Amino acid sequence: MDQSVAIQETLTTEENCVIAVECVSLLDGVKNSRLLGLVHHNHEHAIFIYGHRRMPITGDDVTLDDILPISYDFSVVEVSSPDELAVLGADTRVRVTYLAEELELRLPFGSQARLFLSEVNRAWSDACEQYPEVKPQFDWLAKYRKVSKGARSLKKSLPSLTSRSSVMSRSKRSEKSRADDKQEQKGRDGPQESQDRSRGDVRDELIRPTQPMLSNKDQMLGMPQFGLRDNLIKCELLKNEDVYTYIQNYSFFLGTYNVNGQNAQESLSPWLGSTSNPPDFYLVGFQELDLSKEAFLFNDTPKEPEWMLAVYKGLHPDAKYALVKLVRLVGIMLLMYVKAEHAAHISEVEAECVGTGVMGRMGNKGAVALRFRFHNSDICVVNSHLAAHTEEFERRNQDFKDICRRMQFEQQDPALPPLTIMKHNVVLWLGDLNYRISDLDAEHVKDLIAKKDFESLYNHDQLKRQMDEETVFVGFTEGEIDFQPTYKYDTGSDQWDTSEKCRVPAWCDRILWRGKNVKQHHYKSHMSLKSSDHKPVSCLLEIGIKMVNEESYKRKFEEIVRYIDRLENDCIPSVSVSQSEFHFKDVKFMENQVQTVTVCNEGLVPCQFEFIQKLDEPAYCKPWLTAIPAKGFLAQGASVDIDLEVFVNHSTAPGLNSGQQQLEDILILHLERGKDYFISITGSYLPSCFGSSLSTLCLLRAPIQDMNLDTIRDLTVKSKSQASDSEPQDIPKEIRMMVDHLFRYAKKQEDLFQQPGLRTEFQEIRDCLDTGSLDTLPGSNHSVAEALLLFLEALPEPVVPFSFYQRCIESCSDSSQCRQIVSALPQCHKNVFNNLTAFIQELLKHSAHNRLDINILASVFAGLLLRSPTKQDLVEKRKAREFFQHFLVLSPSDGGLHNELCG
Repeated sequence: MDQSVAIQETLTTEENCVIAVECVSLLDGVKNSRLLGLVHHNHEHAIFIYGHRRMPITGDDVTLDDILPISYDFSVVEVSSPDELAVLGADTRVRVTYLAEELELRLPFGSQARLFLSEVNRAWSDACEQYPEVKPQFDWLAKYRKVSKGARSLKKSLPSLTSRSSVMSRSKRSEKSRADDKQEQKGRDGPQESQDRSRGDVRDELIRPTQPMLSNKDQMLGMPQFGLRDNLIKCELLKNEDVYTYIQNYSFFLGTYNVNGQNAQESLSPWLGSTSNPPDFYLVGFQELDLSKEAFLFNDTPKEPEWMLAVYKGLHPDAKYALVKLVRLVGIMLLMYVKAEHAAHISEVEAECVGTGVMGRMGNKGAVALRFRFHNSDICVVNSHLAAHTEEFERRNQDFKDICRRMQFEQQDPALPPLTIMKHNVVLWLGDLNYRISDLDAEHVKDLIAKKDFESLYNHDQLKRQMDEETVFVGFTEGEIDFQPTYKYDTGSDQWDTSEKCRVPAWCDRILWRGKNVKQHHYKSHMSLKSSDHKPVSCLLEIGIKMVNEESYKRKFEEIVRYIDRLENDCIPSVSVSQSEFHFKDVKFMENQVQTVTVCNEGLVPCQFEFIQKLDEPAYCKPWLTAIPAKGFLAQGASVDIDLEVFVNHSTAPGLNSGQQQLEDILILHLERGKDYFISITGSYLPSCFGSSLSTLCLLRAPIQDMNLDTIRDLTVKSKSQASDSEPQDIPKEIRMMVDHLFRYAKKQEDLFQQPGLRTEFQEIRDCLDTGSLDTLPGSNHSVAEALLLFLEALPEPVVPFSFYQRCIESCSDSSQCRQIVSALPQCHKNVFNNLTAFIQELLKHSAHNRLDINILASVFAGLLLRSPTKQDLVEKRKAREFFQHFLVLSPSDGGLHNELCG
C-alpha cells in the first residue's frame, strides 16, 4: 500500500512526499503506531511524523505530530540489539536525533524501510554537502507547525532554525572541512561505534546498511546487481541453476484459525504442537482477530500481542524457534517462525497486504502475505479472509483474483519489477476462504457428517467446484479432506450452530499449495479447541528446497564469466517480436482487454529490454495502455510473453468520448546495446455515458451507443456553447435511472455505498445505460450504488463545476451562502445536485436499517460532487465535506425536491 498518498494529501502543492513508511515509536516504554514521510521542498527535506488510528489511506486518516528538519544537526543511527540483528527478518530499531531531542523508532523489515532510510541518507548527505554555503531556512515548515498536535517537544527548536544558522556556520565550518579526510573510513565503523560517536564528530555514514552480510553463494543470487554485465551473469546463473543445486527436504507446519474476535484463553499446543517431530517452519494465520468497530475502522488492536504470545507458547517444545516476521491487516494476521539454526539462510523477507472489503480497500476482508528466499528457493505465503455468505461465491472468486493482481512485493534491486504471488517457486495459501456447501440443507449435511461420508459432501463444496472449473486457484493442490467441516459451531462447544440463522456446516478454513517437490504428511482439524465458532486446521508439508553446491557453483560461475567475456564485445543483442501491430476492438469503459506479444531472444548473448519514452512524452505509453512486464532480461534462446493491456478509466474516458483522443499509440521496445523495435497499438472505443459531460448527456435523447461519433462530438460542442436545437432534459436519464433504482429498492440496504459490488454486474449496468437494452437495471443494490459513484467520478466537469470550486470552499461554513452558490449553477448541474441531495436525505431517514449517517455520506459524495481543478489538500477536503453537509439536512425549500423524487 502506497501510504505516501495519504501524506501528500496533507501537503500543499509546493511540497512533495518522496516516500513513506509505517513504524512504531518507542517513548518511555510506550509503543505508538506512526507514519513517517520524507517531505521535499526546493532543496530542503524534513521528516513528517504522523499519528494514525485508522489505516493511513487518505489524508483524513492521519494527524501531523512532529516535524524533523534534515540539516547538519540531524542524525539516524541503528540501535538494534545483537539478538535482533541475529534474526533475519527482524524489524530495525533506529534512533533519530535532532539537536538535543531523541526519538526511537522501530521500522518494519523489508524493502520499503530500506528505501526510506536510503532516501533519508541521501537527503542528509545533500544537506551536508551544501553546508555552509547554503544555509537551511525551513520557512516552509511554519504553516505545518500550526496544525501539528505537538505531542513531543522536537518541534520546539523549529522557531530558532534561521537564527541558529550563523552559529552553526561558525561552530561547524571546521568540522565540515574535515569531512573529506574521513571519506576513506566510510563503512569501517560498526553499529556500536556509530552509536558512540560524539555529536561533534562528522559522521561518515548516516545509518548502517540493513542488508545482512552474505555467508554463501545462493544468497548472493538474490542481491541487487548493477550494470548489464552483472545482470547477464545473474541471468545465466539462474538459467543453469540445476547444475549447481540439489534438493533437500524441510518440514513446514501451516495453520489457519478464525478466532471470531475471542481472547486467547486456551492453549494452542494441541494445534501447533501436534506433530511428533518439531517442524522446521511455522506459518500460522488468523482471521477475525478483533471484531470490534474500532479494529475495523482503525488498524490497531490489543489482541495482536495476546495471540502472538499464545502462538509462541504453543510451538513444539523440542526446538528453539525465532520469529521471522509478523504482518497484520485489521483482523487478518500471519506469523512466521523458523528453527533458529535455519535463520541465517533466510533472506529477502517482504510483507504486503491487500484489502478487498468496503469500497475495495478496507481490511475487514482481504489478505496478508510474506515472501522470502530460503537457501535458493523463493516461497510466498498468503493468509486470506474472503467474502462471506453462501451465495457470494462469485465475490470470493473476485477477491482471490484481486489479491493475486494487487499483491506485489518490491525486489531488493529497485530497477527490477515487483514480484507477484505466482512468481515464486512455492506458494502456500491458507485462511478462511469462506467457500460453503451448496445445494444441501443443514440437516442433510449433518447427516452425511454423522456417517463420515465426506466424499459425497465434498462433491457439493464450492471451492472444489470452482477449482474444477478452473475459475480460481489454478495450479494449486489441496490434500484430501477427511475431517468434518470446521464451521459453524456454538462457541465453547463441538455443537453445530443452534442460533436462529442455523448456518449450514462448511469447510471454510482451507490450506492449499502450488509448486514442485511438495509432499503432504497430514491435513486435519483440531476439535479440542472450542473458543471460536471455527475449528483450527493444520497441514504438515515436506518441501524440497534448492540448495547450492559451492564447488559446482564456483565452476559454473567462472565458466559463465569466461563465456560473457568472449561474447561481450562481439555480439549484438537481437530479438524477434511475434507481432508488430495490435488492434483492440470495441473497448469499453472499465473493462480491460489484453493481447500478448512474444519477444524471443535470437541472439548469441542474453539481453536486457525495456519500453522507452518517445520524444517529449512523459511515459513510454498512453495512460490507457500498459505493458507487463515493461522491462526485463532474456537468456539466450529464451522468450517472454508481454501482456499489452488497454484499460479506460475515469481519467481517460472523457477524451475518448468527445473524440479529442483516440486509441492510438506506438511502443518502442529498446534493447541495451541493441536496436529498437516498434509496436503499433490501435483500437476502437465504444462511447459511454461514463466519462461524458452532464450537459452533453442532457441533450442525448437516445442511448449514447445508438448515436454515431460525429453526432456525439457535435452535441458536445453545442453543450459547451449552450446552442442546441432541442430542449435538454432536466437531468441525464442515466442518473435518473440509477437514483430511481436505489430509491425504490435500496433505501434500507445495509452498508449502501460502503460495500463493493461485483465487477461483472457493473459491466451489465454500464451496458444497460449505454445501449438502453433494459428498462430496469440489472445487478445488486451494491453494484448499482458503485456504478453511480463511478459515474460521478468520471464526469469531466463535476456536478459543481470547477469555476465554482473556490467560492464553495470559501463559503463552506455559511449555509445560506452555500445554497446561493448552488442556485447559480448551470441548470443541468443544479438539477443533478438537487436530485442527489434529495435522494441522500431520503437515505438518512432509514439510517436505522442502512447504518448510514451524515458523516459517511458526506465523505463519500463530497469529493465526487465538489472536485478541485488542481490538487486538493486535506484542509480543502474537509471544507468540501462541510459544504456538502449543509444540504443533507432537510430544509423547507427541499420539500418540493423530495416530492419530485418520490413521484
